[in-house]
Amino acid sequence: MSIALIGGAGEGLGAALGRRFSKAYEVVLSSRTQGERADLREEAQVIELFDRVEKRGPVEVAVFNAGANFRASILDTPADMFEKVWRLGCYAGFLFGREAARRMLARGKGTILFTGATASVRGSAQFAAFAAAKGGLRQVAQSMARELGPKNIHVAHVVIDGVIDNRRTRERMAERVKDLPADGMLATDAIAELFWQLHAQPRSAWTFEADLRPWAEKF
Repeated sequence: MSIALIGGAGEGLGAALGRRFSKAYEVVLSSRTQGERADLREEAQVIELFDRVEKRGPVEVAVFNAGANFRASILDTPADMFEKVWRLGCYAGFLFGREAARRMLARGKGTILFTGATASVRGSAQFAAFAAAKGGLRQVAQSMARELGPKNIHVAHVVIDGVIDNRRTRERMAERVKDLPADGMLATDAIAELFWQLHAQPRSAWTFEADLRPWAEKF
């Protein structure tokens, strides 16, 4: 059975992606602490992850969902923190996408999806590290899409422009969340459905980039 590999799969969006794709694929969830464990910032571990998973079946869908946010004035952003955020949000995406592409090209088909953010297209004040990582990831995805699309590999990037509704968000942003209207946050299952729709598109009309936000979100 073909496999949908979700990299950076936590309890929120990663889990929702797993549920949605499990309707048609064997799903493999990977993170540093659970599932098929791998640190996606380490080249050898990413290669080993794909080799290990492909022993169970071909990876037909690969979703890169890893990333780390960091907020601070540019004056107070440590160099090592800037690099850490970039390595997880951008460099790891390059490694994950490259290894997926190497295997999919041999079979002549596949889908590679990347989770982006508002910072993918706009660098806000105090988010230099996050913007560099997400902006870089978007450029990697664009380059891949232009190279791999003509080879029947669909590469797409999803801009998540808003607050995702999950346990962590409700705990850390309790004051902001309580003032939001109904459906004022992005539901993880709704996001996952969009990822599925991108994968299911006929190749005569592929989307490279889609952006998602709640109905009440300003943009």
